[in-house]
Parts: sequence; C-alpha cells; structure tokens
Amino acid sequence: MSWEIEYKKKLRTPDEALRCVQSGMRVYIQPGCAEPETLVDALIQRAPYVEDVEIVHMMTMGRAPYVAPEMAGHFRHNAVFIGANVREAVNDGRADYTPIHLSEIEELFESGAMPIDVALVDVSPPDAHGFCSFGVGVDTTLTAANCARYVVAQVNDQMPRTYGDSFIHVSKIDAIVESSRPLCELEKPDISEMHIAIARNVAGLIEDGSVLQTGIGGIPDAVLPLLMDRKDLGVHSELVSDGVIPLVNAGVVNGARKNFKPRKIILGFALGSKKLFDFVDNNPIFEFHPTAYTNDPALIGRNDNMVAINSALQIDLTGQVCSDSIGTFFYSGIGGQVDFLRGAARSKGGKPIIALSSTAKGGTVSRISPMLAPGAGVVTSRGLIRYVVTEYGVAYLHGKSIRQRAQALIEISHPKFREELYDYCEHTKWLQRPEKFQPVSR
Repeated sequence: MSWEIEYKKKLRTPDEALRCVQSGMRVYIQPGCAEPETLVDALIQRAPYVEDVEIVHMMTMGRAPYVAPEMAGHFRHNAVFIGANVREAVNDGRADYTPIHLSEIEELFESGAMPIDVALVDVSPPDAHGFCSFGVGVDTTLTAANCARYVVAQVNDQMPRTYGDSFIHVSKIDAIVESSRPLCELEKPDISEMHIAIARNVAGLIEDGSVLQTGIGGIPDAVLPLLMDRKDLGVHSELVSDGVIPLVNAGVVNGARKNFKPRKIILGFALGSKKLFDFVDNNPIFEFHPTAYTNDPALIGRNDNMVAINSALQIDLTGQVCSDSIGTFFYSGIGGQVDFLRGAARSKGGKPIIALSSTAKGGTVSRISPMLAPGAGVVTSRGLIRYVVTEYGVAYLHGKSIRQRAQALIEISHPKFREELYDYCEHTKWLQRPEKFQPVSR
C-alpha cells in the first residue's frame, strides 16, 4: 500500500481521533511551541467520557485546560517540567510534579516506568516519501511517539520542516487530523538594566570558538547581542530562541571550530516567534535531536570550550543551587541545568555558569543566602558548581573551600546584604569579615 492511500485511510475528525483515549490511560502531549492545540481541544471534549487520565509533558506554550478545577477526576497532569500554565494547579494539588533531568525523561518511556498509551503530536505534512517532521519540537516527542501504543498526529501545514532526527513516517501514525493553525509563540521577555549588567559579566567569559548552551529569559536574551564581535561560535543546546538569528546571519555562529558536529547547531527544540520558526524551516545548519541526545553530558563534553549558561532562583554560601522551587512553591523543574553543567565541566576549556540577579522581590531579598529557604530543592550540588555570575561580578568556586566560597559569593552579592551574610559566616565560624566590614563601635 502506498503511503498516500494509508494517509487518507487514517484521516479523522478531531473528536473521532481522540476516541482512543480511555479511562486510566496516560496521554503524552508534545511540549513547547509545538503543542497540538487542535488535539488538546478535542481531548477536553472527551472529559465527560473518561476518568483518571494522566497527562504528561514538559512545559507547553499554549493553554492547559485539563488542569482546571472542573477537570478533577477526569484528567490529572504530571509535569516533568512546570510551565506557567500549570504552575497554580501543581501548587494547589490538582496536578503533579516529577523532578527529573531532561536527559533521563525518555528512559522512563522506553523502560516502561512511565508507559505512554497515547501520544498527541504536531507535525508537518508528509514529504514525497511519506515522512512528516516534528518541526520545532523533537525534544522528548520522537521517543514518546516511538513508545506509545497509539499516535495521533495533528498534520499542520504551518509546522516547519526541520533536519536531523526529526521525522516520523505516516505508517507509524494511527490517526491523522489535518489542521492549519499558527504555532504557539514564546513571549519575548523584557530585558532590564540588571539583565544587561549580568550579561556583560557572562559575555566576558565567552571567547572566540566557544560552543554555547543558553536557555530562555532575560539573561540569555541579553547575552547573545553582546557576542556580535566574537568569531566562530558554535551552539549545542537543548533549545534555541530568536536571539540566535542575528548571530547566524552575521556569521558569528557558524560552528567552524566545533570539534563535535562541526558547522551544525545541535538542539532539541526551538522556543520563540514565527520569525524563528521560519528561520529553522528547511535550514540545514539546524540539526534537531531527541533530548536524551542533546542533553547527554558525555556528548556535550565532546565539545571543546563548551559554555553552559543556566539560571537559578537561589544559591547558598556553600554553592548549593536551587532552580526549580521558591521554598516549597514549585516553580519550574530541574530541566537541563545539571546535564549541561556536567557536560561543560567535562569539556576541554569548558565553563559551566550559573547566572542570576543578586536580589529578588524588588531588591528586598538576597538570592545569595546563608542557606536555602526551607523546602527549596538542590538542583545543582555544591560539588558541581563552577562559575556564579551576578551583576556585581564573577565568582569561581570549583576546588574552593567553604571559607573561600562564602567570601567569593559575598563579594558578588548586593552590597546592602553583605553585612548580614558576614554575620552568618562569623556565627558559623566559616569566615571572619574583612577589616572594611568590621562593625562600627559605639
């Protein structure tokens, strides 16, 4: 049977396609900007007919109506990375959070520890050979589709066609719903003067020929424009955003000095605007792979001069980093932070970086703290930490004692909190404050 005939036989309406979802099943939804919203809408229509359906995915950019209070008993979301659209539900107890390194999510599907019954995916129309592309989101989706008992594909003529390990054949899809709708877009963050100050300190660590991993947010978006005077940068990252476009167009990012996958931007997914989606469409410099590949520390470490730039919510004076929660309030996830810090630590000339503002809540709270807040989770351990960057400078902690770490971190903390940080260190006998910070006698 030719794939064209097979394709037509598998065409369904959204409601028909989602009848495969039955009570007690686990449903995977393609995350990021590739969320198949037509299928999600049809899934919600199944609510009156199903109970105890678990929905699992990383952060999605679209709506998440299945976490609404009225969906209790029908759907329950299990986040392997918490997005803004499910954060309230997780912290209200209507949804779950599974902390896990991004590099290890797919192994849950493959091993049967988290079997997938139905995978909902968004793909490009098939090519002449019957292959559809996962477009801007290969991430954990290719593996989920390979492991799922039933695959429902939203074939979207607005999904870019991307290269790499980015394809699924029509024969591997069980139901097809044709759709034409714009992809979800990531709102561009506001970049403050603080972001720029931090970015300047980060950019000072990036040399010609470096290979970059960056995330999303104000700090990464502020760093990239400061690199226009560099030469022969490469990218090996779990994701890229719009900020990479000017660097590629200017020839700054060309991968010419990459010793692993030279001349290619290695990524798992793209988070950004339609401008980015159009840029990756049929663009051979971008090579998409599953997250288990992009985030494998051993592969990351094969890049010489690997610079991994990650953010944090809080760091204590010993170097323990919390990135997924604010105290007991779950905020995001472990993500790929440890994957890339480990990889960059293995890299010849690598630089694992944690970049964060020195304060939070309008300058009323120091992010560099004597100890992590009660309930805060340690994402990056004190043994893995290397560079910490704030708007006040760079602290290098690897191989340093607790006394040396505390001193270095206090020096890049906000000046108005340095006295109380020194007070804590004197109380614990970690460190004696320098002469200039001695209390004034009365």
